[in-house]
Amino acid sequence: MNAFRHLCVLVGLAATLASGCGAPHGQPNKGSEVLAPKEVLAFGTLYAENCAGCHGGDGRGGAAIALANPVYLALVDDAAIRKVIADGMPGTAMPAFAESSGGMLTQAQIDVITKEIRTRWSKQGVLDTATAPSYAPKAAGDAQRGEVAYKTYCESCHGPGGGGGPKGSAITNDSFLALVSDQGLRTIVIAGRPELGAPDWRGNVPGKPMSDQEVTDVVAWLASQRVQNPGQPYSASNYTQHEEPENAKRK
Repeated sequence: MNAFRHLCVLVGLAATLASGCGAPHGQPNKGSEVLAPKEVLAFGTLYAENCAGCHGGDGRGGAAIALANPVYLALVDDAAIRKVIADGMPGTAMPAFAESSGGMLTQAQIDVITKEIRTRWSKQGVLDTATAPSYAPKAAGDAQRGEVAYKTYCESCHGPGGGGGPKGSAITNDSFLALVSDQGLRTIVIAGRPELGAPDWRGNVPGKPMSDQEVTDVVAWLASQRVQNPGQPYSASNYTQHEEPENAKRK
């Protein structure tokens, strides 16, 4: 019995030694090395670290539009998606991610994000036989016509003057308009925000989709509502009046 026990111990020791032969003492096992940030090419990691904070997990939307919106992906081509990722959208919360524009992502990493967004979330036939308005405007917009189009297609949800309604948020809010570009507004009008219950350009009035020019005009009207100094609830005179007593106390 003792001999048998000794034999088992020796076999176990031999197995332990053999398992350690592949990696020298103090060296990491093969495959356990942590990749440098520039070497990461896994879409899940790249999206989670760079996109999900605004566009939501799995592209479902958040502070920014849902990238997993098939109508949006049918509207925009890969070159446009890639440009936004690389160069950002000046004047908005969308930063530039390309190294060449001051970001942290390589060209290869941006290629992965661009490709996988379409591969994972696009859907064939989402437009049916409809012809969507163009991603970029084809002509100048007219704010007066846009106000009329707004009342026809948007007011029932977003309220008179865009001040908000029972089904939609205030879209003439000065802070909102300061954070979104004209192209961003156009994209939302055409593609909708399904994660928020907002329809695309076909669903505002049953059987009456918005025309390309009507989309352009609505965007022109919304853009005309921007203010010079957004997000300031008090006028300069009120601010001065509120500050004077405090200043007087300091004196």
